[in-house]
Amino acid sequence: MLGWAITFLIIALIAAVLGFGGIAGTASWIAQVLFVVFLVMFLASLIFGRTRTPSP
Repeated sequence: MLGWAITFLIIALIAAVLGFGGIAGTASWIAQVLFVVFLVMFLASLIFGRTRTPSP
């Protein structure tokens, strides 16, 4: 998921340099949403991964 966020960030940067405002804004928004989702899932895996007891 982090890879997708970085991909959309790169697309947004390239589109912004070339002057495509609508595409850059949309790609930037998608990158931000994916990054937040990735961050929430990462924090949840850290919290729930530590509470699991190791199997014998």
